[in-house]
Amino acid sequence: MDLVIGPLDLSAHVDEALAVQAVAFGLGADEVAVRRQIVLRHMTYPGARALGASVGGTLVGFVYGMPNDRTHWWSTVVEPYLRARHNDLWLDDSFVITELHVHPHHQNRGIGRTLITTITDRAAEPRSILSAIDTDSPARGLYHSLGYQDLARQVLFPSAPKPYAVMGAPLPLRHR
Repeated sequence: MDLVIGPLDLSAHVDEALAVQAVAFGLGADEVAVRRQIVLRHMTYPGARALGASVGGTLVGFVYGMPNDRTHWWSTVVEPYLRARHNDLWLDDSFVITELHVHPHHQNRGIGRTLITTITDRAAEPRSILSAIDTDSPARGLYHSLGYQDLARQVLFPSAPKPYAVMGAPLPLRHR
């Protein structure tokens, strides 16, 4: 496998990345169009950065994130859930993993693990937070293996059909 992982100009490669996300997450064209605008806006935020994983020059996975800001939409949605469990301080001094997706044909090869550990290794913040669909899934298994713990469960995002879990881990992540 000719895998290359490195910095990704996500604004320039947003359509390639969202094609991976659409397959990995089962998104339709309308959802991709909405997410495209969100990704482009996120990439203008201070400290936002992305990594890509390519095989033979084709993008097969990506991760992006940024230092958390309590005024951002995601934080305003998850804050009451975190506060109810006395975990709202996780919103401060945290690097948020906003999206992490690997094409299904390339999953279970360590690509997701390498993407998330590489991007968080470069974070100045002492911890990382993220949200994942609140089911027993390979993604949640990966996050748990890296040291992420559940901070809140059954978090409901507007227009999301399934509840999410908010997870947090001290940095650096476990690299096993």
